[in-house]
Amino acid sequence: MHRRSFLKNTAQAGVAYSALPLLSSLQRTAPYKLALIGSGWWGMNILRSALQHGGCKLTAICDVDERQANAALTVINTLTSDRPKTYRDYRELLHKEKPEVVIVATPDHWHPLIAIAAMQQGAHVYVEKPICHTINEGKAMVKAARQYNRVVQVGTHRRVSPHNISGINFLKSGKAGKIGMVRAFVHYGGEEGKKVADESVPQGLNWDMWCGPAPLHPYNPTIHPKGFRQYLDYANGQLGDWGIHWMDQILWWTEEKYPRKVFSSANRFIKKDNTDAPDTQNVIFEFESFTATWEHRMYAGNEAEKSNVGCYFYGTEGTFHMGWLDGWTFYPSDKNKSIIHEAPVLHKPDDQNIPELWADFMQSVQQNHSPVCDIAIGQRSTNMSLLGMLSYKLGRSIEWDGEQQLIKNDEEANKLLQRKYRGEWEYPV
Repeated sequence: MHRRSFLKNTAQAGVAYSALPLLSSLQRTAPYKLALIGSGWWGMNILRSALQHGGCKLTAICDVDERQANAALTVINTLTSDRPKTYRDYRELLHKEKPEVVIVATPDHWHPLIAIAAMQQGAHVYVEKPICHTINEGKAMVKAARQYNRVVQVGTHRRVSPHNISGINFLKSGKAGKIGMVRAFVHYGGEEGKKVADESVPQGLNWDMWCGPAPLHPYNPTIHPKGFRQYLDYANGQLGDWGIHWMDQILWWTEEKYPRKVFSSANRFIKKDNTDAPDTQNVIFEFESFTATWEHRMYAGNEAEKSNVGCYFYGTEGTFHMGWLDGWTFYPSDKNKSIIHEAPVLHKPDDQNIPELWADFMQSVQQNHSPVCDIAIGQRSTNMSLLGMLSYKLGRSIEWDGEQQLIKNDEEANKLLQRKYRGEWEYPV
């Protein structure tokens, strides 16, 4: 196939794929009762797409922070005539409203308990990535989805991005040759930062509930809102936040479902702020037929490198870069051949493809089949990030039995597959 024909065909395929689930003929007559749990920045991005799709009626939102909920309601009033009830506790919302579709867009450490409770109540779930904070929580989420026969979509929206679809097709077609190494990376600049004093809990925020099953720290404005991702009690740093997207691209491409061996080296060489996640990290994932690496730094942003985010797939026919804002590019080994490039097709705000992912989710709910980012797919991608962090915490390499979801011959490491919950909260099984 000629380069021009290939680009035309893959672009058309991407557009067709993203547009198909939006057809209104797939919607049932009565809208699904929808609830949003976690009404912050990204939760509202998802909700906008849900309301735009038109297959749901927003009946309730839940947030432990009244300030955040009130700001969300102001926006919601401009988007829809629906007037949702507001809740502070997701359990009360699920019990009283009995939603059929639930968006879980809370901080990472809350994803498992809320998603499982929603499934138990009978709802289909759109849960943000990473799906969990520890590996055994993800196992429990997959188990619940199958036990209650619920559709669970994970927010890895690059699975429906047109350039990601065509790029994976390009790789799977063999045009890059045999691939022996994949390098995933995110390099964004940043300052060393400084310590910020703890504060009194703001009025309207239930801080004990925000911490939930995780350790209760004094309130600090660098944790909430939005800063929790760099605190290891609530998330898993840059690898857990950004890394899952690129781990997912690797697993999408390969036929292998998990790495067999993982080793991470990480540290805080630069940061002097309140956070405790690594500012520098390298991870090696050994698969049967290739090696994948992850690297990030949270400083030294510059224009010296061609790309600062994505995956490089190194093949015998050339090097393929799967990017984000810059689409994908193939650099042939043969200098006489032309570079091939496809630009992205992304939505504002935040340059994402949530509308396509939400449409796929609703089509899956209506037709009772697995979505493109099924919970089992999201679990495997999340596991790669969590295994990298687990190796970092242990200070040594680990051997992963992906079928049993256990670390081989390492009792100490297997203890880190879950953690003790605080207070009344019970770890899911």
